Amino acid sequence: MTDKTMTPEDVVSRLRSGMTLGIGGWGSRRKPMALVRALLRSDVTDLTVVSYGGPDVGLLAAAGRIRRLVAAFATLDSIPLEPHFRAARQRGAFELTEIDEAMFMWGLHAAANRLPFLPVRSGLGSDVMRVNPGLKTVTSPYEDGEAFVAMPALRMDAALVHLHRADRRGNGQYLGPDPYFDDLFCEAADEAYVSCERLVDDFAGAVPQTLLVKRHSVTGVVETPNGAHFTSCVPDYGRDEPFQKLYATTPWPQFAERFLSGDEKAYQSAVQTWHEEQQ
Repeated sequence: MTDKTMTPEDVVSRLRSGMTLGIGGWGSRRKPMALVRALLRSDVTDLTVVSYGGPDVGLLAAAGRIRRLVAAFATLDSIPLEPHFRAARQRGAFELTEIDEAMFMWGLHAAANRLPFLPVRSGLGSDVMRVNPGLKTVTSPYEDGEAFVAMPALRMDAALVHLHRADRRGNGQYLGPDPYFDDLFCEAADEAYVSCERLVDDFAGAVPQTLLVKRHSVTGVVETPNGAHFTSCVPDYGRDEPFQKLYATTPWPQFAERFLSGDEKAYQSAVQTWHEEQQ
């Protein structure tokens, strides 16, 4: 048996400036936030980030680590537009490749299957072609002759995802209402790192469909309890809405100084202290 367990610091030590980095989850749901926070403690920068964006994008944008973002949106769900993403975008801090949700998904599928592109109907007749002049169309070689958008593969150097349970070999299980596309992120990347709420010895009795991520596509596994905070990780915990509101309304330097100036243990302690102050 191969033991792939790592620490967040081990993961970040394998990342390099200039990489294309995929981040799983969706909006403010099951994001690998402990790994993102570890990334913020490093000097890795100049990243191309591929994400169904949430506070992962907001944190990295506010810290000036993103060169280019590939995303369908950047939202906190209960707060429609991620405020730190918006502020960084408005000051022209990074390039943006904006595509719709379905195009993003098929870009992941193409990369996971090592195809250069996949033909999709999504985007036709919309401004996505105008704002992305590099996108091309292809015509069906069959008698229908239909035109499609040729969605390029979203290949990544590395991917970060967060799941509910994982074993030491790299198999990962989700327990919530939606798998999102974490398996595709792992398969579309050269290296994939899975953080989890809890490491388990086996998945005896597990529903097969919940065993989302397979060990062949995983480079490393990190046990990070509460590691998706402040995003949701249902059923283990919901989104920390009061803290998310604090994040969204606090100037970045002030937020970073209080909550991001130490390691993950310091972060979790600072969050607990803040909640106690609110009581």
